[in-house]
Amino acid sequence: MLRIENVYKRFKNGFIALDNLNLQIQPGEIVSLIGTSGCGKSTLLRLIAALEHPTAGTVSIDNEPITSPHPEVGIIFQEPRLMPWLTVWDNVRFGLEKMAPDQQTQRVASTLAKVGLTEFAHALPRQLSGGMAQRVSIARALVTQPSILLLDEPFSALDAFTRMKLQDHLLQIWSEDRPTLIFVTHDVEEALVMSDRIIVMRGNPGRVHREFKLNFPRPRRRTEQDLQEWKERLLIELDLSLEELPTIEPLNDRPLIKARF
Repeated sequence: MLRIENVYKRFKNGFIALDNLNLQIQPGEIVSLIGTSGCGKSTLLRLIAALEHPTAGTVSIDNEPITSPHPEVGIIFQEPRLMPWLTVWDNVRFGLEKMAPDQQTQRVASTLAKVGLTEFAHALPRQLSGGMAQRVSIARALVTQPSILLLDEPFSALDAFTRMKLQDHLLQIWSEDRPTLIFVTHDVEEALVMSDRIIVMRGNPGRVHREFKLNFPRPRRRTEQDLQEWKERLLIELDLSLEELPTIEPLNDRPLIKARF
């Protein structure tokens, strides 16, 4: 289990990014963090990845505090951040240097097959489309077989059709090994399609404003009328997160959508 307990983050310039933030995320759960810019979503991911350290409080996996980059944690950024001088194969293999060569070959080959890039193993990043480059980024994060995968708006730079395809593809990959996914997004529909739980954050400093449990099955059809209605409801919550107003009636006591398949 991933625990974020009483986390407070203040940067050297005095900016307080997070204040008394508490979350528990179960193994295999998909959790989306949504909220307006500056509410601390990306900072929280960086704390989980140990790219930053909390000023106070703890981040832990199975009661082990995370104080440095952890082998069980992978991260995917908004941009692919591939090394342009390396092939797709070598970009994915990069984090496996301590593994025996035959194990590296097996691991990279199977991971490229998962993301559908076997035929592009020897291509350079400049030869790839944006969607393909992001699939390489996903493969690079998956190849170490992390139990927790952090995704910081990984599809926001892509066109709508490619973004939708990669959302579905990521869910298909997730269904095989079921790592914990923590997903930062500004796209409410993306959060509804992907998540088991949605955390709405309030900013300056960042806190949890509201949590929603999405207890309905996947795949979720984006055209479902209930999905659109709840999209509007979440947008209202985002507005409320900017103001000191009473929040709307809790919604966690009933299924978010009654799927009709």
